[in-house]
Amino acid sequence: MSIQVYGIPNCGTCKKAFKWLEDSGIEYEFVNTKENPPSREMLLRWVEDLGFKPMRNTSGQSYRALGDEKNYWTDQQWIEAFAKDAMLLKRPLFVKDGTAVIVGFRDKEDALRKKLGL
Repeated sequence: MSIQVYGIPNCGTCKKAFKWLEDSGIEYEFVNTKENPPSREMLLRWVEDLGFKPMRNTSGQSYRALGDEKNYWTDQQWIEAFAKDAMLLKRPLFVKDGTAVIVGFRDKEDALRKKLGL
């Protein structure tokens, strides 16, 4: 089993997720999306897995700067936007064995474990 967690190191929500993973003894690989932004191919798969709506970081400056036309964007337009600016991605994003399974970190522990297949 392979779990990757995509995010940025100074994100408070990512830090909570890392602590939970470590306290739970769950091995994971952290991928800093600022330093290693996901490829368009990865983003396409993630949008297929989760849909673009839950993947949007709607509280970030990058999102607010997009303007109202973002409300009418297609999946492909969101993939292009995510590829240009990884700060548009909600954090953390959990990928298990190549499939995006969770975005954000609000679920209860049993829901998280189920989504991660633990």
